[in-house]
Amino acid sequence: MIDRTTRLRWRRLFRRQYRQMESMSVQAEENLERHFFKRLGHLTRVRRFVISWVLLLVLLVSGAVAQLRGLGQYYQVVAPAPGGTFTEGTVGMFTNANPLYATGAADSAVSRLVFSGLMRYDQKNRLVGDLAEKIDVDERGVAYTVTLRRKLRWQDGKPLTTADVLYTYQTIQNPDARSPLFSSWQGVKLEVRDERTIVFTLPGALGAFTHSLTNGIVPKHVLENTPPSQLRTARFNTVSPVGSGPFKWKTIEVTGTSQEEREERVGLVPNEYFYRDPAKLQQVVIRTFRDEKHMIKAYEQGELNSMVGLSSVPDNLRSSAEIREYNIPLTGAVMVFFKTTQEPLSNIKVRQGLVRAVDVPGIVNGFGYPVIVTHGPLLTSQVGYDKQLIQLPFEQTAANILLDESGYRRGSSGMREKDGKPLTFRLYAQNSSEYATVTAGLQKAWQAVGVATEVVLQSDSDMQGVVSRHDYDAVLYGISLGTDPDVFPYWHSSQADPRSVNRLNLSEYRSTAVDKALEAGRTRSDAAVRAFKYRPFLETWRVDAPALSMYQPRFLYVTRGEVFNFEPRTLNSITDRFSNVENWMIRKEKATK
Repeated sequence: MIDRTTRLRWRRLFRRQYRQMESMSVQAEENLERHFFKRLGHLTRVRRFVISWVLLLVLLVSGAVAQLRGLGQYYQVVAPAPGGTFTEGTVGMFTNANPLYATGAADSAVSRLVFSGLMRYDQKNRLVGDLAEKIDVDERGVAYTVTLRRKLRWQDGKPLTTADVLYTYQTIQNPDARSPLFSSWQGVKLEVRDERTIVFTLPGALGAFTHSLTNGIVPKHVLENTPPSQLRTARFNTVSPVGSGPFKWKTIEVTGTSQEEREERVGLVPNEYFYRDPAKLQQVVIRTFRDEKHMIKAYEQGELNSMVGLSSVPDNLRSSAEIREYNIPLTGAVMVFFKTTQEPLSNIKVRQGLVRAVDVPGIVNGFGYPVIVTHGPLLTSQVGYDKQLIQLPFEQTAANILLDESGYRRGSSGMREKDGKPLTFRLYAQNSSEYATVTAGLQKAWQAVGVATEVVLQSDSDMQGVVSRHDYDAVLYGISLGTDPDVFPYWHSSQADPRSVNRLNLSEYRSTAVDKALEAGRTRSDAAVRAFKYRPFLETWRVDAPALSMYQPRFLYVTRGEVFNFEPRTLNSITDRFSNVENWMIRKEKATK
């Protein structure tokens, strides 16, 4: 039990602590009154002070951010940047990168990227040196001395010398190699002077010879042990090509379980030994498709940066803000070639009447994209072109008079006939939207003057057979002319002979005056002299009307967004789009001004 003394002690202790608590409570109330409630009146002034400082701080920070952004926009711009993978889709298939054999769109593209020639065409379509530093021509115009650039190397690091140039052209000249270039190099002699100098000696003067030096050069040290008869199928062509172009071979991938879905993807990377500036793209991929449908689908899915092989841009793509459409003129001509060796087109008055009946600009305006109208066998940009010596102009009244003079008269139906035979012929053309538009316009124009035309549209493969056999009355066809005016293969009598190698005289046109003019013009290097020599050719061609010249074909190149530094004006061939591919860029980055 707790005694009385202990209870009294606890009671005194409790009372003392209670009084201390009361004292502390009173002090707390006094302090709260003195330090809080009495100072509440100052809170408004304090709040204004704090808010003022906060607003000033926000203003300073905002001003600094705005100034930094303004300075960034002033001193920085979004500019093209190196890097990235450029994937190009093309209709066709890849079979051979070797420039001695490459002919299709995909083959030619890969070959052009991997290999370099002695000469090339630049962005302005001018012939300039590629591997060749300079070319000297003797006084007779038959000996061309080519000097290579210094320190040229193959993509495997080995030196590139005139021994490789000699090997390339001797291989082309070897019939066992079966190169498509074989016929162009017969009779040309080659002599190596030293590692940088080689001489080409021609059987006769040829002013356009340097334009023949644009094909790729192949490495002797890689191919010399391969028999010429086996070169076309060598692994070098499709597995391990070694060139000297801006890009080198990396890999090839084949996909697709069916023939329609089959694709080849050729991967290329920059060549560190390229004699010009190294390529800015990190990689180029050439991807093949068997038809436009599959290529367009890949483009829509964002898998392609560009497309080659379209005849027109699909309507559903035109509205895209990303798409860029380039319609680039080619140095060629689309013409209607009249077969002059058989009736009714052997009649000169009929041919003249057909030419005068056609309003060429009126037909090509229906394309929906700009084209350049041609006026004869030469382009306006070529040496020798004379605006006074162009094909007969459009005039329907004159066309009717000429056709009347030919002996073909209009009957009760309005169509022409002679001795009971109607004035009609078959016009062959490739089955494309562009050629369908042209043939429909021609058919309408000739019907208006009483001439019946049967239009036959053919597939690509069938058309090649028709052209090679000359199995037509007339044919709408595109020919390559280049920048040099040497049109010998298309109009000289020798090229109409069935025994000729290429038989490119599609009109089977023969004229002694034309033959002499073409022979004289192609042997001259002086521009003024060449122009003078070609005048009889232009005068005779105008009167004889072996063809109807229409327009320069165009190369349609479709890209996703801008390809920086891609600015071609005119192309000799579609692979010349790669003339400065080492400078192409597709990425953008911020850069200081």
